[in-house]
Amino acid sequence: YQHSSVAAELLVRVLRLFGAEVVPVGKSETFVPVDTEAVGAATLAKFKAWSREFKLDAIVSTDADADRPLVADEKGDLFRGDLIGLVTALFVAADTVVTPVTSNSGISDALGFEVRRTKVGSPFVIDGMEVSYRGGNIVIGFEANGGVLLGSDCLLNGKTLAALPTRDSLLPILAVLGTMASTKRPLSRLRELWDLPFCASERLENFPVESSSRLMTQLANPDALQQFLAPFGTVAEIDETDGLRARMDSGEIIHLRPSGNAPELRCYSEAASYARATAIVALTLEKARAFASPGTEGI
Repeated sequence: YQHSSVAAELLVRVLRLFGAEVVPVGKSETFVPVDTEAVGAATLAKFKAWSREFKLDAIVSTDADADRPLVADEKGDLFRGDLIGLVTALFVAADTVVTPVTSNSGISDALGFEVRRTKVGSPFVIDGMEVSYRGGNIVIGFEANGGVLLGSDCLLNGKTLAALPTRDSLLPILAVLGTMASTKRPLSRLRELWDLPFCASERLENFPVESSSRLMTQLANPDALQQFLAPFGTVAEIDETDGLRARMDSGEIIHLRPSGNAPELRCYSEAASYARATAIVALTLEKARAFASPGTEGI
């Protein structure tokens, strides 16, 4: 999916160089805003249509400045950014993974590497990578938006891949496609290799900063938080590393986080199914929107 990405032509050339059959679609001469962490319904509908029309194995793209990958499976369904990061970490045989608290909670030491959690944002991930690096170990960082940072040199197929501690989209795209080839699995079934909860995320745009601040202040009160999240059960655990992340007694997770650079409120969730995770996000943001409505005094 080329849209207005600066890597529109480069990505085609690189994929063909590695032996892929490439079908370029969706080229645009005007700027197309692509948020790899909040892909719109219209874009997802295009993905499904292209998957059917061209019988694709995957759809790959980037955001506008090409530092974050965007990947969808053979059905046109999104392959989340934290899963892209996980695949890349395993692809390069990472010893340490640094990733924000918003990434899938199933990404843990049980997968064969040390995991360090940070606040959201590449500066925090880079700091975590620097702290984690010890001579000879392979350190990788990634975010839920798909951005991957390679914190140390690594050996791939007998060749040294130099460290690149700035967000990159090409390595993760190649890692996903390479893993599909090596496991002989369609992309939609790749996540079955790991026992991970399903995740969903969405945002409220044009959500005033003062409304976010007021909401987060109220939710800092445990009783108010329980009242706000009552439709999902009982709050069992709270993490305030970045925003407010609540684990319910059911094991489901609801995470609210005001954007650090825009009037937006983001919500992330984890559940036993994608439908449930999506429903949690929708209801939580609906409650947040109602809270910010004129005349509303509290939860």
